[in-house]
Amino acid sequence: MDMKIYHDEDADLGVLKGKKIAVLGYGAQGRAQALCFRDSGLDVIVGVRENGASWNKAKEDGGMKVTTMDKAAAEGDVVMMLLPDEIQPEIYDKYVKDNLKSGAALEFAHGFSITYKLIVPPKDVDVIMMAPKSPGDAERQQFVEGFGVPALIAVHQDYSGKAKDIALALAKGMGCTRAGTFAVDNFDQETKSDLFGEQSIECGGLSKLIEEGFNTLVKQGFPPIVAYFECCHECKLIIDLVVKGGMPYMWNVCSNTAKYGGLTRRDLIITDESVKGMQKVYDMIESGEFKKEWRAEYEQNHLAKLHALMDADSKTLLETTGKEVRALFERKN
Repeated sequence: MDMKIYHDEDADLGVLKGKKIAVLGYGAQGRAQALCFRDSGLDVIVGVRENGASWNKAKEDGGMKVTTMDKAAAEGDVVMMLLPDEIQPEIYDKYVKDNLKSGAALEFAHGFSITYKLIVPPKDVDVIMMAPKSPGDAERQQFVEGFGVPALIAVHQDYSGKAKDIALALAKGMGCTRAGTFAVDNFDQETKSDLFGEQSIECGGLSKLIEEGFNTLVKQGFPPIVAYFECCHECKLIIDLVVKGGMPYMWNVCSNTAKYGGLTRRDLIITDESVKGMQKVYDMIESGEFKKEWRAEYEQNHLAKLHALMDADSKTLLETTGKEVRALFERKN
């Protein structure tokens, strides 16, 4: 399927002239976007908890109005929900819902709350997404260096008739149209593909593959440091090759032994059962089962299970070995 890629010439920052951009939240994503918008000459308001750490950090960064979330939502012509998925519904109900101006644009960087109807906006606002495909720190670094990261845009509700133009203008304000910005048909496409990628590959599948590969070598008597280099450290080198030139480029750079071994043995690792597991992961996302489980974890367990899982992960031999290896690469002043 052909998908149009939008660049600088396709977006007009003038669409945002005279508009106040209210960024709610000042974590990694909120801070990166607010600073990029500020440096692109936009009128930015940061909405955070009064006198908290984020309030003080935004004040220190300067060049932006810093106020409470309810006041930012009331002033904003574009109100950006740059907060963790789990707290967005609460923040929306408490600070945004009764303060959102008719004709404003309500913006998200991830579609979770809209896809699963945890937030149901009024009919008289635009509902848009501009999702940079990168962690906040990398977004900011690319912008400062004069480029940007790719982004995805989507329109859920076009009240003004200019919702897509606003989303593209925001992408340009982030430098994302320098790299390339593409549009999907709806929020669901971004939400479900993003969740699937995180769970099956990027965070879930890859971490488990690394861990079990490491454990297999250690059980065979290999020193943990050797196992770590082979099963974890070198992953970045391979991923960098794939990102640079695709799978063919990666295979061409590898030794013939690596090529043959990888191509003839990979189906022993990712089996038909693994593929069935991926489908099950997607099915739970599609049906809303994952959403229900995640909401219950936040609302009933206060993230207790999540914190326990992360704590256990930090104490594995893989991670204790990793700390030792990473220390080797620290630059000494």
